[in-house]
Amino acid sequence: MEQEQKFKILIANASYQDFAQIICDEMEASAKARGTGIAKRSPDYIKDKMREGKAVIAFTEEGIWAGFCYIETWSHGEYVANSGLIVAPPFRKSGLAKNIKKKIFNLSQKLYPNAKLFGLTTGLAVMKINSDLGYEPVTYSELTQDEAFWAGCKSCVNYEILMSKERKNCMCTAMLYDPKEHKPKEEAAQDFRQRSKLYERFMKIKQWGMLKNLLRKEKVDMILSDLGLARLNIFKKEKLAK
Repeated sequence: MEQEQKFKILIANASYQDFAQIICDEMEASAKARGTGIAKRSPDYIKDKMREGKAVIAFTEEGIWAGFCYIETWSHGEYVANSGLIVAPPFRKSGLAKNIKKKIFNLSQKLYPNAKLFGLTTGLAVMKINSDLGYEPVTYSELTQDEAFWAGCKSCVNYEILMSKERKNCMCTAMLYDPKEHKPKEEAAQDFRQRSKLYERFMKIKQWGMLKNLLRKEKVDMILSDLGLARLNIFKKEKLAK
């Protein structure tokens, strides 16, 4: 059985700038192979993302470049896109794309905790990864309306279709992750613990109430029993007196 390939996925920085041209070339080649277009980015743009700490880069354990993805922000940080996901051909279908998406997704949430994360894609594999992360299919109207974002679609072969439909739909599927609809795991766990404590407290109060009622009932029964015995003794004394 072939040994599973292991990768290191890192937050990129200025020290990885030499890989910018390789990344851009692979992005363009991949788009041509799929017959689709992408928003073309220059090596300088990729370098900027690295210097800003808004990208992740993957390597094999031997130090061979394996994949990349970067963060873009729109509408003054209200929307965030994880763009330019690329995996080098030798390492495709290895699960690397999914792990890169998870890494960039977590980085996006850390840098922009209140932003809506979105994406446009025609790839079923990417849709599946996005869905696993919590993205949901939405209409184009729910995405950023920032003109700079849509200008990036001009390099796509389907741009005319997009414009003919007044940017309401195209060949890509729009997906969105709204943080307001997804509580962090720790927050959800904290809520669960709080609810558990409240439930435990409620049960204690309820049990104490039941116990008090039981004690009260036993006390009443004892009083009635004592009254009954007292009456019986009085009855016996009255009978003997006769």
